[in-house]
Amino acid sequence: MAKKKDELHCSFCGRGQSEVELLMPGIEGVCICNECAERADELAREYLKQASNSGSEPKFDLKSLPKPAEIKAHLDEYVIGQDDAKKYLSVAVYNHYKRLLQPQDDDVDIEKSNIIIVGPTGTGKTLLAKTIAKFLKVPFAIVDATVLTQAGYVGEDIESLLTRLLQACDYDVKEAERGIVFIDEIDKIGRKGDNPSITRDVSGEGVQQGLLKLLEGSIVNVPPQGGRKHPEQKMIPVDTKNILFVCGGAFEGIERKIAQRLNTHVVGYGTDSKMRRIESSKLLHFVTPQDLRSYGLIPEIIGRLPILTNLEPLKREDLRRILTEPKNAIVRQYEKLMAMDGVKFSVADDALDYIVDKAIEYKLGARGLRSIFETIMMEAMYKIPSSRKKTFVLDKAYAAEQLEKSNFEVLKDVN
Repeated sequence: MAKKKDELHCSFCGRGQSEVELLMPGIEGVCICNECAERADELAREYLKQASNSGSEPKFDLKSLPKPAEIKAHLDEYVIGQDDAKKYLSVAVYNHYKRLLQPQDDDVDIEKSNIIIVGPTGTGKTLLAKTIAKFLKVPFAIVDATVLTQAGYVGEDIESLLTRLLQACDYDVKEAERGIVFIDEIDKIGRKGDNPSITRDVSGEGVQQGLLKLLEGSIVNVPPQGGRKHPEQKMIPVDTKNILFVCGGAFEGIERKIAQRLNTHVVGYGTDSKMRRIESSKLLHFVTPQDLRSYGLIPEIIGRLPILTNLEPLKREDLRRILTEPKNAIVRQYEKLMAMDGVKFSVADDALDYIVDKAIEYKLGARGLRSIFETIMMEAMYKIPSSRKKTFVLDKAYAAEQLEKSNFEVLKDVN
């Protein structure tokens, strides 16, 4: 079909103004249609992404890298207590990213220092790692060690840890190679027994053996969509030498092994007074690699987790502060939710004390604080958006009334 002489045409595809939705004119009669503009935008984004990935250097330099004191100060805004663990993590992360900034021609090779955190459930192991990764703006993935099995057996392969990391940074390999992986429940892959067995320990020692190459640093072929459902997919090679691994676990019962090591009974007059009995709640402070080995971790994996720190059990005053002080505290979250409905929300001190007492009574820890608070506030959150109330004060009487109506009181008889 012949082109109309007076009609403008796209300078890229040649289509006329009547054939496209939008034709944008430029200088000297040059025009571009909306479809060509969209395609040009896609090509430009792809080119810029490839250009940014061409250099493997981190996006920060030594001057902009936060110092350990700055990292700890940021952690203090989100995590209550645990000062020793915060210092260990801050120094370890700072040294790790200094290692990435080390010149390639340096004759001193700084090795990677992975971290293992021991602490009861609900004390903030995952929150610490997540907060640091968000602060440094690096890819972060949380994986559960309980689903892992040795290669060839039903369950997830070890390489699936890196699949989650790739997904977190939209499959940007260079970005993933400087990320942080938090392996939760590391204690669940402990060796089932000290004596060798005729059967394979595929979800225990077999997983630990598979983790060795990841923790130390090697090039691993990662299935981008998981290895089970897509066996014919193209693998993505990922170098793990610059990935920081943070392992966490409750290590239930490790206090008994620490007590056996510390409270050695000595017969005679020369008994050292330092060997006196230590409170069970403080035993985790004395955890050593020797205790991890007796719990079931193999020596090779302990050697690849050189930084060992512990989280202390939360005390009553810690639980009280968790409710109100952190930036993402549950009370602050409800203040925001209520404010969106034009309601001013506040909590009386006696109500906060009551919630903390119930969390201790039910043995729920920090995670239980939110469960109790949500249960107490459910009725109010249902009615207030439809009412004309402008203020709401949560007091002890209302909290006790709502909790008694719920199923939480059943836990009192159980515990």
